[in-house]
Amino acid sequence: MPVLPAPDPARFAEIYQREKLLQVQNVTKVFGSGKGKVTALEDVSFDVHRREFVCIIGPSGCGKSTLIRALAGLETQTSGQILVDGAPVTGPGPERGMVFQSYTLFPWLNVMQNVMFGLLENGHTKTVAEGEALQWLELVGLKGFELHYPHQLSGGMKQRVAIARALANQPRMLLMDEPFGALDPQTRAKMQSYLLQLWKHIDLTIMFITHDLDEAIYLADRILVLKPRPGRLGEIVEIPLQRPRDFSQLSSPEFVQTKQYLQELIKEEDDQTYDLPLDKIRLTKVGDEVE
Repeated sequence: MPVLPAPDPARFAEIYQREKLLQVQNVTKVFGSGKGKVTALEDVSFDVHRREFVCIIGPSGCGKSTLIRALAGLETQTSGQILVDGAPVTGPGPERGMVFQSYTLFPWLNVMQNVMFGLLENGHTKTVAEGEALQWLELVGLKGFELHYPHQLSGGMKQRVAIARALANQPRMLLMDEPFGALDPQTRAKMQSYLLQLWKHIDLTIMFITHDLDEAIYLADRILVLKPRPGRLGEIVEIPLQRPRDFSQLSSPEFVQTKQYLQELIKEEDDQTYDLPLDKIRLTKVGDEVE
């Protein structure tokens, strides 16, 4: 097993001194019943501190999306509890904003109307909602696109609108389920840098799901590694990279060693989960070899 570089103890001591914004206590989620019962999460517990950036990784089927939907109040856990600022999560709330991988904008509403939607639903007047929406659109770099419709925007611009819509209600926590997964590598890198800049200037705690180890290491303070079937918390990894982050760190020894460590963790779980009987199956001609 590769050795994980030691993180800066002073930086993490400062993080752990902040108040606990999120507490996940022995959360289990079971879908179905009887023979169709599937345990998606089992006895998951962790804390997240204010203004922390936490990424969640793990093999496919380990319950990452189920977990973040439970944090958002979109799924109800079977047992255990989730606390935000000490209060139980019983459903969606304005203190938690959610950004999905798919572009969840309303196609019949323009950019301004999409960002205003949650504000109007929460009882703000149209005048107040317009003022707030304009402020957030300027902050995410979309001033001048207020009257455009989603089909007129690039993928990165759509996700910036989605982020602005999530932030317009001024949540304490932003929950992001692979928000950059559908973007091309260049746009994805720009969005990662943009998100870090936004996080630096806003009192915001971020929970971020990704399959991309480079992305997780580059963004996070800590990474939660989930084990599959049922989803359990395997390890919490403190990232040794200093802040502020920049892409030159991707070639640093600390980054490379951290990635090797995470790859080994994920590989161990994949090896246990996907044991295909390929030695019993032959779909090519004998002698037709590629290796």
